[in-house]
Amino acid sequence: MVEKISVYLAGPLFSRSEIDGAGYLKREIEAALGDRVEVVWPFETASGTTEEIFRANLSALERSPLMVAILDGAQVDDGTAWEVGYHCALFGRRAIGIRTDIRKAGEASESIVNLMIELSCRAVVKDVPGLLAELERALDEMVI
Repeated sequence: MVEKISVYLAGPLFSRSEIDGAGYLKREIEAALGDRVEVVWPFETASGTTEEIFRANLSALERSPLMVAILDGAQVDDGTAWEVGYHCALFGRRAIGIRTDIRKAGEASESIVNLMIELSCRAVVKDVPGLLAELERALDEMVI
């Protein structure tokens, strides 16, 4: 049996729609790639004091060589932005951003989001099929 690769699912979790949307993404990833990945979603694992939640999230990030980052909103959620940056520092550009929001959120007309977030990701996709395809590519590149 091949060991599953951990994928950290980052995104804001402050409203019912954000939680539902992230849960939907988790289910779609698992349905398509569940034999190859384990999706780690802080909403399901984080509990305790703020310090305990922080430490648990750091640990999950550090053992997840791939990340999916939800980048919707007028601006990228600040916690998600921090997680993308930390993940990039750990693993290089292995995060895959998903932005279904049609609003522009970058500095230049061709920007998708803030350049520091966009360029910390291996790709920023616009929909679930694009996300799944990019995750497949990332997984295939990781196989030795």
